[in-house]
Amino acid sequence: MPDVKPNISVEYTDKATIISFTDRKILEERDIRSLQASVMSVVEQGEGINLILDFGNVEFLSSAVLGLLIRISKRVVEHSGKLKLCNINPKIYEVFKITQLTKVFEIHKDVKSAVASLS
Repeated sequence: MPDVKPNISVEYTDKATIISFTDRKILEERDIRSLQASVMSVVEQGEGINLILDFGNVEFLSSAVLGLLIRISKRVVEHSGKLKLCNINPKIYEVFKITQLTKVFEIHKDVKSAVASLS
């Protein structure tokens, strides 16, 4: 079994921590567990994190990812932080609308507008 590599890249800026998902598809339970461990380790680094999740590379995701996003959001709030999502593929955005998650998450067009919303 190959080593599971983190499927994210993390960029730290003065205003926010930006996590970009590097996989086109996030479907497998193994990948979702790996993502959860990777993202949560970033969230746990301190209080008041401004976290931006960039979905620019993602074309497909399973419904289990939606549950993961809710868990991430809960943990960010527990750490007095803010969570923003951006660059969501239109087809995936439709799923967010149908499931009413557009009311739960603050979704931006791109990283720049997500960062600007933190001011």
